[in-house]
Amino acid sequence: MISSNIGDAFQRETKYQRGHLPGGRLDWANKPPPYKRYPSAPQIALSAPHVEHGPPIWTVIQQRRSVRRFRDAPLEEAELSQLLWAGQGITLTSQGLGFRAAPSAGALYPIETYLVVHTVADIEPGIYHYAVEPHALEQLAAGDFRTQIAHAALDQEIAYWANLVFVWTAVFERSKWKYKQRAYRYIYLDAGHVAQNVALAAVALGLGSCQIAALYDDEANALLDVDGVAESTIYMTVVGQPK
Repeated sequence: MISSNIGDAFQRETKYQRGHLPGGRLDWANKPPPYKRYPSAPQIALSAPHVEHGPPIWTVIQQRRSVRRFRDAPLEEAELSQLLWAGQGITLTSQGLGFRAAPSAGALYPIETYLVVHTVADIEPGIYHYAVEPHALEQLAAGDFRTQIAHAALDQEIAYWANLVFVWTAVFERSKWKYKQRAYRYIYLDAGHVAQNVALAAVALGLGSCQIAALYDDEANALLDVDGVAESTIYMTVVGQPK
């Protein structure tokens, strides 16, 4: 049961006040790693993303709408690759750090991308993790997870009928390492940046998307096999061929 004033307390307790900012030096020796890896998972290389000759950005923004009805037609693997790159793909490597398509507070990138794939050409249905560095998918489980992800998405049928569902988690310590309790504000903003990039990319590809913040946390976490403490689901987006 959520306390009736926990949101107010969070907003109040994480305020910055002049003259009272948290101090101290960063513990560089214990900085959390920026990438999550599944070394034993089968890896699927993705098509190289296209970075030129897309539709004008102003047109894409003007056409973005939430789409909740989808056709029974598969996505192409290249479209999935483009969506993943737009959300969190590396767009610049400098001084050993991979800067990504969406902004992140302190370039700490606490958001991890998982996919529940229903119908994508040449990609087996199942649960996947997006490996950012090699731009590849790591297969965590094969099978039809339509019902489970729809239940986790507060029983919303769009998560059943879409071609795939993006599920974003946060690895909280990546941001808390620098920003302490204030980090939680930035983490949710980071997730919003990623989701908006995916939504705009979907429009550019002629696809539809709808963002889902109402979810059963424990059910989503169990589906991804994350603990809900160090790492927890915070956001979803469905993508599909619009009717």
